[in-house]
Amino acid sequence: MLYEEKIIETIPVGPLGLIPLKGCAELGKKVDDYLVSWRRERESEHKATIAFSGYQRDTYIIGAGTPRFGSGEGKGWISASVRGDDVYLLVDICNYSLTYSLCGMVNHMSPDDHFQDLKRIIAAVGGKARRVNVIMPFLYESRQHKRSGRESLDCALALEELVSMGVENIITFDAHDPRVQNAIPLKGFETVQPIYQFIKHLLKHEKELEIDSDHMMVISPDEGGMSRAVFFANVLGLDMGMFYKRRDYTKIVGGRNPIVAHEFLGASVEGKDVIIVDDMISSGESMLDVAKELKNRKARKVFICSTFGLFTNGLQKFDEYYGNGLIDRILTTNLIYQTPELLSRPYYIDVDMSKYIALIIDNLNHDASLSELLNPTGRINRLLEKYRAGIRE
Repeated sequence: MLYEEKIIETIPVGPLGLIPLKGCAELGKKVDDYLVSWRRERESEHKATIAFSGYQRDTYIIGAGTPRFGSGEGKGWISASVRGDDVYLLVDICNYSLTYSLCGMVNHMSPDDHFQDLKRIIAAVGGKARRVNVIMPFLYESRQHKRSGRESLDCALALEELVSMGVENIITFDAHDPRVQNAIPLKGFETVQPIYQFIKHLLKHEKELEIDSDHMMVISPDEGGMSRAVFFANVLGLDMGMFYKRRDYTKIVGGRNPIVAHEFLGASVEGKDVIIVDDMISSGESMLDVAKELKNRKARKVFICSTFGLFTNGLQKFDEYYGNGLIDRILTTNLIYQTPELLSRPYYIDVDMSKYIALIIDNLNHDASLSELLNPTGRINRLLEKYRAGIRE
């Protein structure tokens, strides 16, 4: 039985309301389509009772907006009452494609702007909802997750601010450091790993892989991503390797110590397919250096799996490396904004996460456990069995 065909065992927390902010409109529409389809087909003897009022709808999306005044100041509004609803807000803080007018000039929206708009919509809800939940795939300020010297702790402050506004659950994906949840220990915080989706889409596009320790390895591009790579390798039953950055601590260039070399720790990669896993591709320099080092060590194919593809310096370098045979595939999710240029690249695989988000929302709305969803081991094993048996999904 498919997970979305599950039998209803609990009543909903409240009528479901979905508010995708404008930077997340496309993803929100896909999530809504799944929820509408499942709930229309799902059968239960209790669906006619008052506890299931509004359970089946043509759409769960509640209209919302965050218009701006000429000065650049803004406000938030919602188009319908959410009193008693279980509300889920989707926000993509990385969508820089959106603009607004600031004193007659065009201004691209930054993560700060998106976070302020999120708070405006929460304020527009005004405490009337039964429960407010925030799905923020790229956690705001997650790269400023710890203090080194006289610095701000922006991520912790943002989480505390959301909780103080009445948010009960915060769902994020592949948080840079999951320990930021210590800032809000009495509220729901889940950081979700998209490992199953990566493997599913990789196997869909690569038809002749051998998933065993003799033919494949998982690589962490730095020491910070070790736990992610260990989990990935253990689930697939593969060996793991790691690069660490050797820096010149006698110099500071661009505010940091320059990298002298990437040193490798692990078994030989010669003749093996390698999967490099990380939480994000920012400029991509480190990832490309690691890919080049692996090819120099005679790796067969290099696949890059990263939850968030920011590509802050553009795609030119990635095009060059693909053209020179140094990378074979890049997989990132649709959890954040993807440029049309990225989607058109022959080496790029778009990992769609909308169904997974819909499953999480459906479960939370029924106050059901998320453990089966958050632990993908069983689903991955079934997928690998089919792949080895020649069954292609």
